Amino acid sequence: MSIALKQKIGQLFMVGFDALEANEHIARMIREQRIGGVILFRRNVHTPEQLSALTRQLQEINAEVSDEPLLIAIDQEGGMVMRIEQGVTPLPSAMAFQQTGSIEDCESLSFVNGYELSQMGINMNLAPVLDVNNNPLNPVIGVRAFGEDAETVSKYGVAAMRGMRKAGVIATAKHFPGHGDTSTDTHYDMASVPHDLARLQAVELAPFKAAIDAGIDAIMTAHVMFPAIEPDPSVPATLSKAVLTDLLREQMGFNGTVITDCLEMAAISEGIGVAKGAVATLQAGADIVLVSHRQERQLAAVEAVMQAVEAGDISMTRIDQAVERVRRLKQSSAVRQWRERSSTLSGLMKPEALALSRRVQKASLRVDGAFKPLDRKLPVALITFEVRTHTEIDEIALARNKEPRSSMQPGLAAAGFDVIEFALSADPSEKEIAEALVFAQSAPQILVQSYNAVLLTQQRNFIATLPQDKLWLVAGRLPYDLDLAPHAQARLANFGSRPAALEPVVEKLAS
Repeated sequence: MSIALKQKIGQLFMVGFDALEANEHIARMIREQRIGGVILFRRNVHTPEQLSALTRQLQEINAEVSDEPLLIAIDQEGGMVMRIEQGVTPLPSAMAFQQTGSIEDCESLSFVNGYELSQMGINMNLAPVLDVNNNPLNPVIGVRAFGEDAETVSKYGVAAMRGMRKAGVIATAKHFPGHGDTSTDTHYDMASVPHDLARLQAVELAPFKAAIDAGIDAIMTAHVMFPAIEPDPSVPATLSKAVLTDLLREQMGFNGTVITDCLEMAAISEGIGVAKGAVATLQAGADIVLVSHRQERQLAAVEAVMQAVEAGDISMTRIDQAVERVRRLKQSSAVRQWRERSSTLSGLMKPEALALSRRVQKASLRVDGAFKPLDRKLPVALITFEVRTHTEIDEIALARNKEPRSSMQPGLAAAGFDVIEFALSADPSEKEIAEALVFAQSAPQILVQSYNAVLLTQQRNFIATLPQDKLWLVAGRLPYDLDLAPHAQARLANFGSRPAALEPVVEKLAS
């Protein structure tokens, strides 16, 4: 195999690794496999200074073997999906913006997001989410979406895209053709959207069409089946030529870069497999293959594509077409100017950005029904359901870099309340529930911070057993949890449970 072909195929891969510095894994993938992109997660992030040093180190390793800079990508959506929180401006969840009603604020904070990422050497944001969250029981999208209807998602999604692009960072619309109306998390299993084409065009596809018309840089695929588009019911969008070429390219007119969602998600890895999936998605029309975690899978995927090209199963025309799109994507200023970026960080958490963030977080607070504040004269039993098992969309309650827990306890104590907290996992055991019931039994004020309770039986049952004349309910993620206690003394949501989102909640409870 020629070096030229190896370099071309490498450009079509984005991979991840597990370290705070460039380790042997990622150095080998860059030097030997000539990969064109790196994806970072929380496992790669400690502080802005550390992240800035890491991205420069990655680019310098790459510069030893390639004239094409690396794409360095991250999921910095806002709210519950922020890979770096320490030292940067807090961002609301996407769904919080529709509550504020300000498209301009969405664009402004998205610019802040993009600017701060560029300062740390991140040149591609895997956002905005353009899924329409019209299924309240969706376990993977929820508050990551800008809303429950196509018009809202289109307006705010395009505003977010504009803000990021003004900062010079690549914006990536996801998850095409739409992951909103599913009840399955494709990290764990295959999902399907069974609607007919007319409905898909009116709802799921509409925000993506708006983004394409507005000049979106890249689109990420969904591992979701769309039987109205793809005749083979076993083929998800990521592997479907009918979806990625016939629909996205030819009918919708997208000529930017298509990147897959991670092929290690169970919908692909436990079906066709990562290596065969890499071949199939390039055949279908994708340009960048994302393999986020395991090196053996990354190497197997690269090798499978090489063999497919040599065997004629993937044409050189298809490879060259994908490489050209990746190179075009790399013309973004944040990619080309990595050498000029100062090694001294500046411009993070500017006072005006922090003020805007606080204003938006406060304006996004949702209060359902009658409201009664907590009584400072009476003790408060705070029961917090929190994430203790890491997933790609749920950040654990206490991260490796010791960020604050997602708890109202510090804020309530600072406001003068006598508050004792009982924290338990979001998907608790029967023993945890029994202990929480004992904890709440004699409390005059019971404050529950839920976490996706509508999806979790134990949480739902627990909330149902509490006396609503003593109950205050805060939805820690999905706002649909508020419907579980219609007669509570107060029901509040701020579309997330990170500290910046909880601050206005505490202020309201203490009012």
